[in-house]
Amino acid sequence: MSTFLVRRLRSIAHALRGLGHLVRTQGNARVHLAATVAVCIAGLVFGIDRNEWLWLVVAISLVWSAEAFNTALELLADAVHPVRHPGIGRAKDAAAAAVLVAAAGAAVIGLLVFLPHLLAGWR
Repeated sequence: MSTFLVRRLRSIAHALRGLGHLVRTQGNARVHLAATVAVCIAGLVFGIDRNEWLWLVVAISLVWSAEAFNTALELLADAVHPVRHPGIGRAKDAAAAAVLVAAAGAAVIGLLVFLPHLLAGWR
């Protein structure tokens, strides 16, 4: 196997290890996982179209990315400066705000995608 391919496979393995750590150690990541599974099941149940799936995939990816960056920043900050520091606290708050904004946006996308399907079922 080429060195290039081996390095790519190792890189993917590191990323998957990071994702596993995220889900094992972060309560909010487990909430995001449950929401991701619920949204995917709902998408299958309602038979949403390709464009709706595209929006949901973007929303899900954005939330997971924000959560991963937030966790990475928190872990790095705690490793570099374990003692409480106001500047580090503000940085952590800003990173948490990014997750909140991403999750709120994903919730709006979820409503825009699923509400018409729910309302059609009530007619």
